[in-house]
Amino acid sequence: MDSLEFLARVHNIPLASLKLAESLLAGNYRSVFRGPGLEFSEVREYAQEDDSRLIDWRVTSRMNAPYVKTYQEERELILFLMVDVSGSMGTGSGKYSKANMAALLAFLLARAALQNNDRVGAAFFSDRVEHWVPPQRDRRHINRLLKDLREHKPKNRGTNLDQAVMGVQEVLKRKSICVILSDFRFVFGWRELNFLVHKHDVIAIKISDPDEVEFPPLGAASLRDPESRKIVKSFGFSQKFRRTYRDFWAGRDLVWERSCRRMGIDPLTISTAGDPLQELLQFFKRRRRR
Repeated sequence: MDSLEFLARVHNIPLASLKLAESLLAGNYRSVFRGPGLEFSEVREYAQEDDSRLIDWRVTSRMNAPYVKTYQEERELILFLMVDVSGSMGTGSGKYSKANMAALLAFLLARAALQNNDRVGAAFFSDRVEHWVPPQRDRRHINRLLKDLREHKPKNRGTNLDQAVMGVQEVLKRKSICVILSDFRFVFGWRELNFLVHKHDVIAIKISDPDEVEFPPLGAASLRDPESRKIVKSFGFSQKFRRTYRDFWAGRDLVWERSCRRMGIDPLTISTAGDPLQELLQFFKRRRRR
């Protein structure tokens, strides 16, 4: 079964709608992301509209007539997906778990890149890189990548983004699009990310959940942290508790977004209760208008 058909069945999305969305997404992807530079094409005789800075003086002197170098844009890019598979990604109160939303987003981005004739690779990380998918360019490769993501059983529950970033920097030798898919519910330094941003186009997609925005009005309950396994007492009937909870996570989200923008990382937040297709389309349209 093709991965597009698989997603249509799993997420109850009509196949025709998914194909249309994929086509729209690919068109927006193509208009936003360009190749890493220019590649030499040929030398030809100078024309009046040509830029004199492109004159090839060696050829010009040999031919006793002005010649210019011509270039074409390098179209091939690498889309590299950094997917968080830690314990907290298995949670979710929306239509999907965070892990399912990450898989859906990874699939949509990979198919858009494939239609742009780009290579796609991935790293699944917890507190270390658990699985590598080397960049390749074909439909079977995308299907394998999605299958690996669906079937991957995380070995560790914690999260260490810095370790993943260091590994990715060693693998990616040319300018690439790096998309981080995570809930970013961890404390991390920005030093390694700063190195990544200097060379690559980095997009951080935060996968949020409605229960992380507003704590449900429950009675006293014990909550277990999915990564550390620590028990935290909660008092959902208390308005003060719910307000403190909401303000804490809203403050962290604001710091995260501001830090991303300050470093040159493009941030995007998508809820497990949201529409990932529309969110990605709107995100690409915003980037295209810049």
